[in-house]
Amino acid sequence: MVALNCRFCASKLTETVVDLGASPLANSYVSPERIMDLEPFFSLHAFVCSSCFLVQVPTMTARENIFDEDYAYFSSYSSSVLAHAKNYVDKMVERFKFDARSQIVEIASNDGYLLKNFKQRGVPVLGIEPSRSVADAALEAGIPTRVQFFGAETAKSLRDEGLLADLIIGNNVLAHVPDINDFVAGMKIALSETGIITMEFPHLMQMLENIYYDTIYHEHYSYLSLFSVEKIFARHGLTIFDVEEIAPQGGSLRIYACHAQDETHSLEVRVKALRDRELEGGVNSLARYHDFAERVHRSKRQLLRFLSDAKENRKSVVGYGAPAKGNTLLNFCGIKTDLLDYTVDISPHKQGRLLPGTRIPIHAPDKIEETKPDYVLILPWNIKSEIMEQMSVIRQWGGQFVVPLPDVEVLS
Repeated sequence: MVALNCRFCASKLTETVVDLGASPLANSYVSPERIMDLEPFFSLHAFVCSSCFLVQVPTMTARENIFDEDYAYFSSYSSSVLAHAKNYVDKMVERFKFDARSQIVEIASNDGYLLKNFKQRGVPVLGIEPSRSVADAALEAGIPTRVQFFGAETAKSLRDEGLLADLIIGNNVLAHVPDINDFVAGMKIALSETGIITMEFPHLMQMLENIYYDTIYHEHYSYLSLFSVEKIFARHGLTIFDVEEIAPQGGSLRIYACHAQDETHSLEVRVKALRDRELEGGVNSLARYHDFAERVHRSKRQLLRFLSDAKENRKSVVGYGAPAKGNTLLNFCGIKTDLLDYTVDISPHKQGRLLPGTRIPIHAPDKIEETKPDYVLILPWNIKSEIMEQMSVIRQWGGQFVVPLPDVEVLS
């Protein structure tokens, strides 16, 4: 085995969290004309560093191959994501009084779904987004956006232009960077003297407790806890002064950080409270990770039993959604069209394509009303309430929803 090193502290990686075999890039949807082409598969093996306890997958391909000009995830197609973004902006403006004299910078700003809320309030914004497809949508919506990856070099350019940020936002991006030290160093450089950083990311403890193994895929390089993020930020002269536990992605953290020497932001008691709870939960203990793989395999067998039994009983099963997490789950479980007839997605950028690896076709949501399946497997389980409301029509013919994790659950 090739020696692998921790992307934060450079220690050798020897401790497995779970090995999910080989999988294609989770957002590499296949166009119909490429149906006969080979797809690249890469090892999807999660490790935990025995020195700093950062959970991670090794870099298997260049980031440019993942976040390319054809990147298919557009945040604006989820009503729950849009509502979360608006609530966030309302809260930031109320708490920190951002106004026309402030500068907001969002890293991985996608299609401008969040920054538009600041712009509507007259607050200057700038998006940094590496994927041309979604950046173009932001530009069309009037959101200033630069198509580039963020790191120390980009941050120096912003500083040289006088664009120091009073607020740096990063929602579901900290886990997506292969060089996490360069990324955090860049935020330090780009932050104004009394500016703040907020980052949102899926909470490692939720993944461990609820067997959310489908959140493991190649563009998620790291799996983060407050414990690990505090270590990373401290190395780069940043202090976390507040943290919130929030609902998205099945349970996430929102951390608030500032320059270590900045005394304008008081340390909130919930930082220590959550850190203590994580330590009690074993985030810094290898034993905490050693039973995870067996629980994952048990969950896989449970889902396959449900789908196999449904087919044996001549019940039809289709999917709802074509999220990256769903592609991890389907490829790891070996679920193809013999068990799942098709899936649907609200995004026109995915409709008409095939899921990577499994080659399950993606249709528009009205396909479900046309075929009237017995079961609808919700692949983006983190927004199941939104989907069940959108697709309540299935109850007309007795259809039921199925959620795959943490246990298979049939919902009427």
